[in-house]
Amino acid sequence: MHLNRYPIYIVSKTRHDSMLTSRALSRLEIPHNIVIEPQDEDNYEKALDHFDIRPWVRLLVAPFSNHGDGPGRARNWAWDHSIEEGHATHWVMDDNIQEFWRLHKNKRSVVETGSMFAAMEDFCDRYENVMMAGPGYKFFFAGGERYPAYRTNNRIYSCNMIRNHCPHRWRGRYNEDTILSLDILKDGYCTIQFCAFLQGKMPTQTVKGGNTDEFYWKEKGFDEETGLAIQAEDVMDVKNPYANPEGTKAKSQMLVDMFPNDAELVWKYGRWHHHVDYSKYKKNKLVFRKDFVMPTEPNEYGMYRKLLTVEEMDELNNNYK
Repeated sequence: MHLNRYPIYIVSKTRHDSMLTSRALSRLEIPHNIVIEPQDEDNYEKALDHFDIRPWVRLLVAPFSNHGDGPGRARNWAWDHSIEEGHATHWVMDDNIQEFWRLHKNKRSVVETGSMFAAMEDFCDRYENVMMAGPGYKFFFAGGERYPAYRTNNRIYSCNMIRNHCPHRWRGRYNEDTILSLDILKDGYCTIQFCAFLQGKMPTQTVKGGNTDEFYWKEKGFDEETGLAIQAEDVMDVKNPYANPEGTKAKSQMLVDMFPNDAELVWKYGRWHHHVDYSKYKKNKLVFRKDFVMPTEPNEYGMYRKLLTVEEMDELNNNYK
């Protein structure tokens, strides 16, 4: 198996009872870090043994807690940590990714090897001006349809490979992925969103803890006079992701206010979203490193498609519960 060269960080808060991304990486036998807050340490320590993933995980306790300004602070702390350990690039992931996929010859297949991360790293390392990259969302790529292997200059969400010398950092209470993507593109750099490799991220507001409890189930709308979210006194008892459609309005409006020439507020899929037009950034062109030598043969990184028996399918499905 080809291993990733760059360290992986998962930023997580009060999701010790799910640990989706960490369990997915552990199934692939990929070592990774989980950045947590001090008050959650005992629960996460117990969860490592409960899910039997301790061999693959290093818990990192951040020096802050309950600050209320979103996950960007923890992501920047992970960024600094990777620099201190001598790395040129790092991965940072959300904590609600259930599995990883490969889209090959118009078919989606769940990935049971960490080689996909090595493949993405090697591809991005061809270029000197790619500041951020990552796999697309599985639910945006239907099996049987034709897609390019990758798209340039788009938003990179939830599973981000970032150059440590990138001149921009995480900022904003919400939409940090979109903000960082736009900051990078506006400076003339490039991003790469892979279509050949995908992430099975859970939809927003469907996993308790994290931003769901911090924002989406605690905010009841947007106050146009103050420019702030309307807060509930406590986390609301939301039965499904569409039961609080106003829970995403403040975060979407904030992005529109920050980037009025790029973003607009839209209603779709039963709740408020932002829509960003990235077409103007297609002019940013990938630039090869001067020392890059183009390979002459394809490289599958040891990956191959396997048809599973009924028993193997049952075992695999049990792993993803």
